Amino acid sequence: MGGRMIDAMTRRGMFKGSAALGISAMGAGFAMAAVADERVALKGNIHHSVARWTFQDLSMQDLCALGQRIGLKAIDLCGPDDWPALKAAGLDSSMCNGAEISLEDGWADPANHAELIRRYTRHIELVAKAGYRNLICFSGNRRGMSDDTGLANCETGLRQILPVAEAAGVTLTMELLNSRVNHPDYLCDRSGWGVALAQRLGSPHFKLLFDIYHMQIMEGDVIRTITDHHRHFGHYHTAGNPGRHEPDDTQELNYPAICRAIHATGFQGYVAQEFIPSSDDPGRAEAALRDAVLTCDI
Repeated sequence: MGGRMIDAMTRRGMFKGSAALGISAMGAGFAMAAVADERVALKGNIHHSVARWTFQDLSMQDLCALGQRIGLKAIDLCGPDDWPALKAAGLDSSMCNGAEISLEDGWADPANHAELIRRYTRHIELVAKAGYRNLICFSGNRRGMSDDTGLANCETGLRQILPVAEAAGVTLTMELLNSRVNHPDYLCDRSGWGVALAQRLGSPHFKLLFDIYHMQIMEGDVIRTITDHHRHFGHYHTAGNPGRHEPDDTQELNYPAICRAIHATGFQGYVAQEFIPSSDDPGRAEAALRDAVLTCDI
């Protein structure tokens, strides 16, 4: 992970398949060598997932085996190359990727629209054919434009593919990221801006990915925001702050309370763990994921 703090370059590398992400030296035998407990019995109020890139050193087969032991229903941020392993394991692809150019080059810049329309039109078809429902997208960087200009540009571009997504039953989901620590200059960096875009588009097939870690950095007031604007949030990511490690009592976010608030809204989507384990030891990393899921399993 190039240290323990993710930045725009490393996150961009996630979508290009960088092998430098996540915890190190796990090896292909991790899933069989780790804790051999039976599958965790979860309560069923939250649908749990884990981001693929945070365990990048595991094969998809081993990550699926780990997910099954912990009781996950899905693996997050997966592209077409990952889907066969998910299907073999009976797990969902909770958030698909692979259509984006990069986190920095998104829908806010009209110069990207033609390429993005081509990519997303094709990828929406792939997602729908595979039986999945969610496809991630990004605003891209601000690069000097105002909030209003970026909003208008994103609306113009996304309107050209929304009918395709609606017809296919696929939801385009724009991620909220912090621009203060990890993704300098990213435009969709506050929930209010994202909600305004969702309201302008006015489609149930456009939602926001509310990343709790990122929005804690940018604005805090997480539970109130979820309660007030949940109808625009189609997906959630978790991580501890500060440090982006596993949600535990060393950081400032109260995940049991946050997950109770999510559940109270009637949310039926996925809450995906997207933290960087604080230990490189494979057994401790698996235990961290297991504990994080149990922390959020209200």
